[in-house]
Amino acid sequence: LQLVESGGGLVQPGGSLRLSCATSGSTLEEYATGWHRQAPGKEREAVACISSSGRSTNYADSVRGRFTMSRDTAKNVVYLQMNNLRPEDTAVYYCRFLGIGGDYWGQGTQVTVSS
Repeated sequence: LQLVESGGGLVQPGGSLRLSCATSGSTLEEYATGWHRQAPGKEREAVACISSSGRSTNYADSVRGRFTMSRDTAKNVVYLQMNNLRPEDTAVYYCRFLGIGGDYWGQGTQVTVSS
């Protein structure tokens, strides 16, 4: 299973970005999907996740109310809409698919929030 991320970049504080993670060869209903991030000198942390059924979505306290995770099962793509970005959101963001078939990670996309 290959995961291909896109959408990172440089944005000013208060701005928005949308990350995408596309896959082929499987369907989203087989996996719980999530976004994680890792800032320089810090451990990787979970940001948001959607259950395999799609009925449950959870967020880290630090992003709740600003980030929205969604998925398109027809396209096999998951998204992370990030609004009101802060400098502390700067990190490499990774998508993750976790299921009976295995534990898969994307290559990461850099998000930098700076004026």
